[in-house]
Amino acid sequence: MDNAARPPSAQTATRRTLIGIWAAWAAALLVFQAIVPMRLELTRPDSALGWTPNETRRTSQNDKPYLVEPFLNAQVGWDSEFYLSIATAGYDDPLVRAVKAGGRMLSLNYAFFPGYPIAMAIAAWPIRWIGLTQIAGSTLGGVVVSLVAALFAMFAIVELTGKDPDNRADGIRAATYLLIFPSGFFLAQVFTESLFLALALWCLVFARRGNWLAAGALAIGVTLTRATGVALVVPLAYLAWQAWDSAAGRARVLSILAAAVPVIVFAAWRISPLGQSFAAVEQAWFGREFLSIGKSFYNAYQAVVQMTSKNTQATIYFALEFAAIALAAAGCIGVARRHPDIALFSAAVLVGSLTSGYIQSMVRYTLTMPATFFWLAQLGRRPAFDRGWSFASTLLLGMLAMLFTFDMWVA
Repeated sequence: MDNAARPPSAQTATRRTLIGIWAAWAAALLVFQAIVPMRLELTRPDSALGWTPNETRRTSQNDKPYLVEPFLNAQVGWDSEFYLSIATAGYDDPLVRAVKAGGRMLSLNYAFFPGYPIAMAIAAWPIRWIGLTQIAGSTLGGVVVSLVAALFAMFAIVELTGKDPDNRADGIRAATYLLIFPSGFFLAQVFTESLFLALALWCLVFARRGNWLAAGALAIGVTLTRATGVALVVPLAYLAWQAWDSAAGRARVLSILAAAVPVIVFAAWRISPLGQSFAAVEQAWFGREFLSIGKSFYNAYQAVVQMTSKNTQATIYFALEFAAIALAAAGCIGVARRHPDIALFSAAVLVGSLTSGYIQSMVRYTLTMPATFFWLAQLGRRPAFDRGWSFASTLLLGMLAMLFTFDMWVA
């Protein structure tokens, strides 16, 4: 048979399908965020939480130059300010608010890891030659990184489900469910979820293949992107243990080193000046701490109180937060037998997120717990569930994407 007449391989066909789904999702989402402010205006402020009214008035962004740049403004909000600042001017940026922590004034930028801003700056470097302002260039760089990372996360999901046709179908479904998850729009914004997920999933792909050098290198990137990257130590240690009997001496050493990378990198970061400033700002401004179990339980109770109050905005917000927690926990249990490494990683991220002090942003954090989507994909083998979940999830996605576009609090 002539080479030109050969049908594409199963892998090539699958990747073309994923690219098509991703391109349609990205185009639809970006266009939606561009046109929705042209059609309606939301009543301000947002009363979902006690502090959100002061942050969601019409003039609340006026003192935040990184959030008022008109170019791709719909794709930035909340934490985007700090990623844009770090990518554009570095950590000690006078344009960003500061807090007294550890006996000195520290920029709020220090509460954020450098991995994503570095990737943004690299992507923005050639973009700025087309005449964009520095902030606009960083914004476009951030959106490009997020979108490309989302596509590679989809590729990794399919790789992790396996080469069997049924498994590949599960993989395509899981990747699609990731994109249309209620908070899936964050994968196309100036936020870290896309990059974190892509690096973490490909790290596990290479670890399964026994390519521990690649897995270790990617683990560095994961750990420097989000604090919960240290959770990779759990699945990597499990995979190293599983491969121990069949591995040669050199492979055993590399597997141990790769599994230790997240802890080593996180520890080195934590004792560095950046890491010390990170801990100080996290506690002083954001109220987040590592394994703060008592505080987390107390604030979970307070979340239930607010959810059952007469404030319907708080009711819906916390209902989605608790639903995301339940889905993530169910996903960890549901895929534990078929994908123990995915379950272990997701469970470790879930525990770290739940014990950080507050029940907030869980619907966004769930994007970094891939077991959720692997489990939903298994359930989606039933056409009724597939269509029903897709419909419900997309409606919620539209609602949350609209809220974010108007700078309201989502997660």
